[in-house]
Amino acid sequence: MNHGMYISASGALTSMHRLDALTNNLANVNTAGFKPHATAVRQRDVARVEDGLPFADSNAMLERLGGGVQLAKTRIGFTQGALRQTGNPLDVGVQGDGFLMIRGDMSGNEAELHLTRDGRLTLGADGTLVQGTTGRPVLGVGNQPISIDPARPVTIDGDGVVKQDGIRVGQLRFVDVPDRQRLTKAGDGLFRMSADALESLMPAGGRIVQGELEGSAVDEIKALMQVQAAAGDARSNLAMIDYHDRLMDRAINRLGRVA
Repeated sequence: MNHGMYISASGALTSMHRLDALTNNLANVNTAGFKPHATAVRQRDVARVEDGLPFADSNAMLERLGGGVQLAKTRIGFTQGALRQTGNPLDVGVQGDGFLMIRGDMSGNEAELHLTRDGRLTLGADGTLVQGTTGRPVLGVGNQPISIDPARPVTIDGDGVVKQDGIRVGQLRFVDVPDRQRLTKAGDGLFRMSADALESLMPAGGRIVQGELEGSAVDEIKALMQVQAAAGDARSNLAMIDYHDRLMDRAINRLGRVA
């Protein structure tokens, strides 16, 4: 086994994964409510340690070289994005902690529940308040859709209470989860909750701002530099693989010849 080639391959694979995640962050620099992925890499244990065989025969010199690298858990960064005014009364920005509740696809006899920070809302054909990008219903307290008369002005206060002509017509379900790492991305600006996260939902500590949207939490300059660094790491590791391949070729076809 060419130990150096395997170490270089582990570096190339982790670098390419980082590159995929970071370029996706950069592509969403203008997406409302977008939260970036934060990748991490950790040192991989040598095979004897990784396999739980502390007394197995090994090569001390190779162990000092290490086992290469591998990906640690990719996390979502929930940094607050900047709010910007839009003037659209159905746009709502989230300031501080909290998420809007969105009804997802049916799973068995029940609809999945998702969370989002993307406050681009609009009205469906039946007057139901829906997410503008997907058309999925935005849920109110009790997990029921909110119906709005399109002919009357709408006000939404900091707690998500929706009124028309001073009359309350519903309240956005505005919630938070104690452990944000129990959330995973479901696409379209939605977050999928684990079962324990769904059971531990609590009232949000932030507030809703009508007529504004939360921007992407991606720092475009930092994201661009991270993409360049990951691409450079991938190129370096691929170059090392090629170098080891040429060394093996020389060892087999030149040094291994018998005069």
